[in-house]
Amino acid sequence: MFAGLGLLIIIVPIIELWVIVMVGARIGFLNTLALLVLVSVAGAILLKREGAATWRKLQATMARGEVPTDEVTDGALILFGGALLLTPGFVTDIVGLLIVFPGTRAVVKSGVRRFLGLVALKRYGPAAAAASTGRRIYTARVTSTRRQVPVTKPPETLPSAPPRPSDGGGSPGRG
Repeated sequence: MFAGLGLLIIIVPIIELWVIVMVGARIGFLNTLALLVLVSVAGAILLKREGAATWRKLQATMARGEVPTDEVTDGALILFGGALLLTPGFVTDIVGLLIVFPGTRAVVKSGVRRFLGLVALKRYGPAAAAASTGRRIYTARVTSTRRQVPVTKPPETLPSAPPRPSDGGGSPGRG
């Protein structure tokens, strides 16, 4: 996992720089710079709007007493998409916009959940994978039971204890 992350840290800036140079060669340096700033500002506005909407949904879900799994997933994706939008570059901006827009975020969310389910399955077993994908991890079934009344014999009389000697005051053993 760390090898893949290290590879991304090296490859993504190289790809971004190459795309910026190619766009700059086509439309010019100042137009490229203006486009990068424009996309970042538009991304920040979209990020604020979607983040606030997700926050309201999260509060409403919690007020109903439900677990806000969709809203938390949306919030995490919006946060990640916002970080990509604020990173200079066209490739990260495109990926960030795909994550922040609600329609495409739903597709990304299902893919992320599927990926996390596979990671959980590999690491923790089937129950964790089911829980991470939002499925039930148990089933409950109620069965009807009928108590049978045991057949009892009438209570026998207990043998009575032999009388103890007592004095008139009720203290045993004094005489």
